[in-house]
Amino acid sequence: MIERSIELLKVVFLGIVEGITEWLPISSTGHMLLVDEFLQMNASESFKEMFFVVIQLGAILAVVLLFWEKMWPFQRKTATQSPVRWETIQLWLKVVVACVPGAVVTLLFDDYIEAHMHTPTVIAAALIVYGVGFLVIENWNKTRTPKVRGLPDITYRTALLIGLFQVLSIIPGTSRSGSTIIGALILGVSRVAAAEFTFFLAVPVMFGWSFLKLLKFGFVFTGTELVTLGVGCLVAFLVSVVVIKFLMGYIKKHDFKVFGWYRILLGAVVLAYFALR
Repeated sequence: MIERSIELLKVVFLGIVEGITEWLPISSTGHMLLVDEFLQMNASESFKEMFFVVIQLGAILAVVLLFWEKMWPFQRKTATQSPVRWETIQLWLKVVVACVPGAVVTLLFDDYIEAHMHTPTVIAAALIVYGVGFLVIENWNKTRTPKVRGLPDITYRTALLIGLFQVLSIIPGTSRSGSTIIGALILGVSRVAAAEFTFFLAVPVMFGWSFLKLLKFGFVFTGTELVTLGVGCLVAFLVSVVVIKFLMGYIKKHDFKVFGWYRILLGAVVLAYFALR
């Protein structure tokens, strides 16, 4: 009984970590892998590989809840309004375009990445490199005015280029939100629009990636595995609601430098820990 309670506390903690790190540009997968290095979930490697991806569905549902009005393309028909919001349809088409590069690369290289790159050294290096990237880009942006201020202003070309940046997130420690936000900032997208487009982009990406992981694992779970997955997703959902609201309020007044410094510090700590272990 005590052992089950300890395992459940581990899952709750992992859900909290996921809910915080999925939306802040500091790498959720990297944090989850590093946290598990210390917590050591009592589960098979195949289940953990699937769990660290599928738990992100809880975080995705938080986005759907908070941005439902912007994401749902239909509305009540009136004398002056069409039942279809074509601007939203166009935005989703841009999201599809942005998803294509990542989908292709994931299908081709996911197994190789899982086998060879989920190491503390790779994670730490990615944390540091992209941390420096945030600092450099934000300093550069001090002298620039965003060309794209809102979601409707994002073109298909810009969406595709952001999607190419998202490909970088296949490397553990990079951060899917981090790579897309960095790409958007380089392309002249405002911080708020970059974050919102990242939220939209996360929905099909994470649903698709989770489905692939479930397919690979098989849809047969023990009772303990179902509870573990359910609790992890629920906690990730609740924490994500709070974190997304915080992030959207924060970036309206501040830049992303604090996340860059955090990444560099965490990467250095990870390198030092595993070098001295």
